[in-house]
Amino acid sequence: MLYANVVLGLPIDGPFDYLVPPDLGNKISVGTRVWVNFRNKKEVAYIVELSDKTTIKKLKEISTLIDTEPILDEKMFLLTRQLAGYYCCSWGEAIEAALPDEIRKGKEVKKGDGSLLINKEKENRPLFLKVRPFFLLQGANRTDVYLKEIKLAVSNRESVIVIFTDINAVLKAADVIRQSLKIIPQVLYRKQPKELGAWISVRQSDFSVVLGTRSSIFAPVNNLGLIIVDQEEDQVYKQEQVPHYHVREVALMRAEIESARIILGSHSPSLESFHLVENGQLQYQCVPSGFAYPQVKVIDLRRLPYSERKTKTLFSKFLIDAIAVTLAQKGKILLLINRKGFATSAACHNCGVVLKCPRCNINLVFHFDEEKLKCHHCNFKMDVPKACPSCNTGYIKYSGMGTEKAESELARIFPQARMDEDIFVATSSVIKHPGINFDLIGVLAIDNSLNRVDFRAAEKTFNLLMGLVNLTSKTMIIQSANASHHCFQALIKNDPGLFYKEELKQRKQLNFAPFKHMILVRLRGESLEKVKQAAGDLFSKLNKIKTNSLKMLSLNPGQPAKLRGNFYYQILMRAPSVEKASHFLKLHLKETHFSGIIVTVDVDPI
Repeated sequence: MLYANVVLGLPIDGPFDYLVPPDLGNKISVGTRVWVNFRNKKEVAYIVELSDKTTIKKLKEISTLIDTEPILDEKMFLLTRQLAGYYCCSWGEAIEAALPDEIRKGKEVKKGDGSLLINKEKENRPLFLKVRPFFLLQGANRTDVYLKEIKLAVSNRESVIVIFTDINAVLKAADVIRQSLKIIPQVLYRKQPKELGAWISVRQSDFSVVLGTRSSIFAPVNNLGLIIVDQEEDQVYKQEQVPHYHVREVALMRAEIESARIILGSHSPSLESFHLVENGQLQYQCVPSGFAYPQVKVIDLRRLPYSERKTKTLFSKFLIDAIAVTLAQKGKILLLINRKGFATSAACHNCGVVLKCPRCNINLVFHFDEEKLKCHHCNFKMDVPKACPSCNTGYIKYSGMGTEKAESELARIFPQARMDEDIFVATSSVIKHPGINFDLIGVLAIDNSLNRVDFRAAEKTFNLLMGLVNLTSKTMIIQSANASHHCFQALIKNDPGLFYKEELKQRKQLNFAPFKHMILVRLRGESLEKVKQAAGDLFSKLNKIKTNSLKMLSLNPGQPAKLRGNFYYQILMRAPSVEKASHFLKLHLKETHFSGIIVTVDVDPI
């Protein structure tokens, strides 16, 4: 008798044993997909092992074989298993994170699509064959280095995976590679037209250059020689759904498994990467910008003249004067405020009730151009009420500042200026357009970012400002009530190392990442009371278990506490070893069941 150990793309650890029907004995193999009956449902399963022994007395048979050839090779098995152990998900969930949607849904790959058979000569090569240096590349002009390394890998008939933050960056890079290297790269990303066809094409090639977004880290290339992750510090690389993997960590895992070279590129590296440099696990290389470093001036809002503080003006006199001088010199100006809309809060002047999204319980933002109140977390929007919906009297008072309000004030102060020609008001998304350059950059309300309840707040703020520095070679003016913060001092002195050393010092004192791993267990459901009760019970249960794998830190409502109709609670933990912590949580969460409550684990949240 032949038995198959299978895993499924469900939050349930396996493997599970199934009996292989006699007529499939010569056709089935490790790495293929099958249809199985699991808990009275037809599910796609992945065969991870075949055996002639089992400890289960009564087994179900495999229903149908989907693939005649494996879709998963040994290296992808290793990567997905390591990912599951790190990010506290099932092996099946990790496997499905690596596959196109049609493959996950059980679509049969027809013979006309070509053979998926893995090159046995390559497949049988020893893993961890050679150790190649891993690099952290810092600088604004990274493209030339990327092209040089891609050309070298292709000349050695090695595959390359290059990952970018968004589709526009991917398409732009594809054009550059075609023109500069005369290579036609393969673009691969989730939900692209004909995603399965692109995936199969990559799988069949002896070597290829693959460009894509987050999910392309799992591209099924042969003979992988180089992985490049551009803007490695960007939050978009963290997967929102289970498994909550981060591309940087998966790239490091895959590079080690396949003995590939890796380059983590950024204008402002993450603290995790900088820490790896200090520990000798990454080699550091800086690319000169080729441009003059701008003069960075920080205006201390606490020391403004009384007249300016009393009027609560958006712009300090120093910034207004700088804008006037730049306009007179026909220069271009960028004013950054990282909030859209006109006002970030709308409240009744009479009873004080703040208008919130009914689905997310978050302040609605007033958009002047549309005369609408909008939720920036979901698609809810409403007309501005003529009277308070709570007390039916009074009028709605607006407070807070967004891009629209800044534009309105600028139009009043500088009526001669043309918006989007002389003065540009933008959010942080402007950094993703590196081709533009400004004579003056003004940064407004940056303290909203710096003072967030988030231990990464300073790092995220510094990354944002470093991105802005690359958009000017003349002047950047920052308005802040915390002018002495090391984030700003590092910019003034053009010394990023000052920021990283001080921030790492503080993180070490507080036992935060990258010195320890933070883990969030999130609970969500439609009933606030049920979610709150379940979170309290789970916190109490885990807190009673004596272990060195985890330290329970806090139990709080989620951030945000309500989102798209669901209420959230979260348990924050700290762990010295993420693999041990993940094993501990899997063991004890498996025994915990809450009706109507979904529990997820986010390792290294951002």
